[in-house]
Amino acid sequence: MTTTSNTPIIEIRNLKKSYGSNCVLDGFNLTLKEGENLVVMGKSGSGKSVMIKCLIGLEQADSGSITVMGKDVMALEKDELDDLRTEIGFLFQGSALYDSMSVRENLEFPLRRHTKKFGIIEDTTPLVMEALKNVGLESAVDLMPSELSGGMKRRVALARTLILKPKIILYDEPTTGLDPITSKEIILLMQSIQKEYKTSSIIITHDVDCARVIANKMILLVDGINYAEGTFKELSESKDPKVAAFFK
Repeated sequence: MTTTSNTPIIEIRNLKKSYGSNCVLDGFNLTLKEGENLVVMGKSGSGKSVMIKCLIGLEQADSGSITVMGKDVMALEKDELDDLRTEIGFLFQGSALYDSMSVRENLEFPLRRHTKKFGIIEDTTPLVMEALKNVGLESAVDLMPSELSGGMKRRVALARTLILKPKIILYDEPTTGLDPITSKEIILLMQSIQKEYKTSSIIITHDVDCARVIANKMILLVDGINYAEGTFKELSESKDPKVAAFFK
């Protein structure tokens, strides 16, 4: 497993978020260190996606604090938030490729959108091919999403995330809907990306096998809080019924 530092790159403190009478997050805490893969597990509807949306400023928390790379997310203006998001890659659960665009065009899209970070790039081919090479899909550059398998779509989505060279990657259920062999390939790819790019990642997953392989640290989100934290081994051996339920 890749060595991590003790420097926090994301800190969430006492995060609270309710929708009417439904309290989703009730004082949630999280620390992600540089170079770390942090797995967050929780039942459906437990608040994992809400936490991520608050983290990147798509939802406004009711109270608490969120610091990303030393910046107070809840205090940022829109332009400042947009700049920060260029440092954060997001792998959506459904890959979220643009169906009307080829693989090449899907990867070019973020480059053309974020000219403030990269400037205007006349020839995007070297960056596109580098990103595809890192996920083992150079040969798919001119295919359409409809011509890709589920695993290939996930790889292309990951390449599109990597092309911005983010410092942080947020993975939302990276192995959901994939067969066991393809899931293992994606997990190994996530490991190699952590090593190659020195990324810090939060991985939301229900996949215990994924967590076993990828996690430097785990958080179990129960009743709106970070109910339990530790390594996979520590948590999987816990006698607490609420913790043990995740590993059955």
